[in-house]
Amino acid sequence: MLDKQLDIMLQPRIKILSILEDFTLEQLNTIPAGFNNNVIWNLGHMIAAQQGVCYKRAGLDTWVDDAFFQAYKQDSRPNGPVDEQEFKKIKDLLITSLDQLRMDYNNNLFADYPAWTTRYGVEIGNINDAIAFLPFHEGLHIGYIMAMRKLV
Repeated sequence: MLDKQLDIMLQPRIKILSILEDFTLEQLNTIPAGFNNNVIWNLGHMIAAQQGVCYKRAGLDTWVDDAFFQAYKQDSRPNGPVDEQEFKKIKDLLITSLDQLRMDYNNNLFADYPAWTTRYGVEIGNINDAIAFLPFHEGLHIGYIMAMRKLV
């Protein structure tokens, strides 16, 4: 089950990166009218949300650095343009974060995962529920990215 859930996240991540290949860094940093963030922030937020939902909610440290987590966590906003180095880091983390999650899951790092309810009313009872919730959340943000790409 875990492998399928992670693949459901991986394939759209790969596809969206492919779609964005022809966009300039300036376009990806542009905040379109009516939005409060940009394409790059949404990509970074997908990683930060995974870290928050899986690691922080389990009482664990994120394995991305805290500055990255703070920049892209829930309720954050872009605080200036992202440079090529940061964008490369985000692209790498979109793939490697899922590999790390798989390893940590297989090493039983999330054994004491506490129950909680998302802002969407979804009850999360364990790490399996948390991982099952992530594709829904990422779908929202990929939808924002797909809308934004037509406006930048």
